[in-house]
Amino acid sequence: MHYYQHHIGDFIKATSRLTDSQVMAYLRLIWLYYDKDGIVSNDPEQISFEIGSDVKTIRMIIKTYFEVDGQFLRHSRCDKELQGYLNKSEGGKKGAERRWKNRVSNNLPMGIPMPTQCDPNANQEPITKNQKPNINTPDGVSESVFKDYLEVRKTKKAKWTDTALKGLTKEAEKAGISLQEAMELCCARGWVGFKAEWIKDQQPTNNEKAWMFSDEGIVAKAAELGVHSMGLTYHQLKEKCLMVMTKKAMS
Repeated sequence: MHYYQHHIGDFIKATSRLTDSQVMAYLRLIWLYYDKDGIVSNDPEQISFEIGSDVKTIRMIIKTYFEVDGQFLRHSRCDKELQGYLNKSEGGKKGAERRWKNRVSNNLPMGIPMPTQCDPNANQEPITKNQKPNINTPDGVSESVFKDYLEVRKTKKAKWTDTALKGLTKEAEKAGISLQEAMELCCARGWVGFKAEWIKDQQPTNNEKAWMFSDEGIVAKAAELGVHSMGLTYHQLKEKCLMVMTKKAMS
C-alpha cells in the first residue's frame, strides 16, 4: 500500500511530546509499515537500519505506539487503513466479476474493441461527469507539503482551484517567500489561504535567508536549531529547519 490518509491533527496531538528526530523516526516507521502491508518484524536493529534512526529511539517508539504480536508489530490505526484498502480492492474485484457474469448471462458484448494506432481517437481519454480533475503538484513545491496543504483545505471544505493557486502564488511573491514556504505556514497554522500582510512583521532579512541557498548554510542552521541530519538530503534538512523555525515563531 503506497498511499494513505495522513490525519495531521491526530498525528500532531499524538507526537507533541516527541523531539523532531523522534517524530521523523515514527513517521518513517509508519511509512515502512504501510509499504510492507503491515508485515514488519519486531526487530529494532533492522528497523533502525531501514529508516535511518537509532535502536534506542525505535525501541521507545515501538513501546509507545505499537503492539507486539508474536514476532511482528501491530498498529491499530494503520491496520484499520490497510483493512479498508483491502476491502475496497476486494469489493472492486467482486463488482467486476458480477458485471462480467451479467454480460455472459444476457449475451451482451464482452467489451469494447481497442482502438488501433490508425484511429485518430486512439489516445483520447473518455470524459465523464464523475471524472475527477487531475491535481498536479505546483512547481517548486514538494509533493508531501502539497498533500498536507490539501488536507488542511479539505478539513475546511475549501476546493483547490487554479484561482486559489494564482492567489496563493501572488501573495507569496508579495511576502517575499516561496510558494512552498507559504503552504508550510498554512499547514502549521491551519490556514486555508494566505495573505502577505499576515506575516509582514515577521519577515526575515536577506541575510537571515542566506543559509537556505548553500549546503553549508543548511547544515549550519540545522546545528544551530538542534536538528538531526542523519539520513536526510539537504533539501529534506532545509524543510525540517523551516518547520522548526515556524514552530518556534508560533510559540
